[in-house]
Amino acid sequence: MRILFVCTGNTCRSCMAEAIFNNICYIKGINAFSAGISIVKNSVASENAVKVLKEDFNIDLNGRKAVQLTEKMLKDNDLILTMTKCIKEIILSAFPNLHNKVYTLNEYIGSEEDIIDPYGGDFIVYKNTILQLKDSIILLIEKLKEDKGIF
Repeated sequence: MRILFVCTGNTCRSCMAEAIFNNICYIKGINAFSAGISIVKNSVASENAVKVLKEDFNIDLNGRKAVQLTEKMLKDNDLILTMTKCIKEIILSAFPNLHNKVYTLNEYIGSEEDIIDPYGGDFIVYKNTILQLKDSIILLIEKLKEDKGIF
């Protein structure tokens, strides 16, 4: 199973979600990827995203380049999880046939809130976002385990 996390620029939320998921998910055959709907060419993971991931998970995102979302990615992934309702609606307005596999991350786990966008914020803002992502991803992994009958 391939999961694609999507945010705006792929320098904060979605790349952090990908890194956290791949770091803590032990379900064989499930891998996460990430992309942004509107990246800045040659942009890299934000400085505070790099710092908070290193501090909390010992993950090094230094120099990771942003990835532009493509139609092929949408088709090749089994589950597309966006960081906000707005991003979900943008994708579905262009690709309505994907309605059965595009959700917000929190919608998929039964919550309504969007993931906080830390872009431009200080380290504390990023820390709050990573804590929100971690909690949501733990619930996501539990849901995937239930769906696969893994207990």
